[in-house]
Amino acid sequence: MPHTYQYPRAALTVDCVVFGFDEGELKVLLIQRALDPFKAQWALPGGFVRLDETLDAAARRELAEETGLRDVFLEQLFTFGAVARDPRERVVSVAYYALVKLAGHAACAATDAADAQWFPVFQAPRLAFDHAEIIASALARVKGKVRYQPIGFELLPPEFTLSQLQHLYEAVLGEALDKRNFRKKVLSFGLLAPLKETFRSAAHRPARLFRFDADKYERLRRRGFNFEL
Repeated sequence: MPHTYQYPRAALTVDCVVFGFDEGELKVLLIQRALDPFKAQWALPGGFVRLDETLDAAARRELAEETGLRDVFLEQLFTFGAVARDPRERVVSVAYYALVKLAGHAACAATDAADAQWFPVFQAPRLAFDHAEIIASALARVKGKVRYQPIGFELLPPEFTLSQLQHLYEAVLGEALDKRNFRKKVLSFGLLAPLKETFRSAAHRPARLFRFDADKYERLRRRGFNFEL
């Protein structure tokens, strides 16, 4: 006979903080809830973990179901377990953060989401549950990690200029960076492959395009290479 537990158990959910970068701004993907509690309020994509799936599988499933996002950089963040964080019942949530190339991921609401939109991360609307706290935690993680791992390239298109790269770091870190020092440092790693093509805007001279060499970084990392900006 199946074992009967003596104590009641908390429900388990996953919540996903999805960051994108566009026009010099760091953005976060939010869904508008179609169901109670907090119906019509904005929230993070997420939901309950099924009994037959891992946490990672649940996070990827919920992202796909509620936003249409698939095959993105996704990493576990933290566990949020305040007793009254969900008015329905005792719910513990394992939070994840994702980094996506925003140009290739239009917001797309599905299942129990009435709408999905990208918002500037520092101008997000009032959020359901404790999702503002979860976003703050995810932002702190990305701010720290972007300095010692090249995760920032997950937010850029495959081909980018050095100005775009610097604007990304400034948006994530929330501070201005010296142009000369930044370029000298990032080029010294030897991880940016220059391309023949250039990027031309109406207001500036053509700029050299680069591509991040992920294979070279992985080889160097295994040999003890330290990426630090």
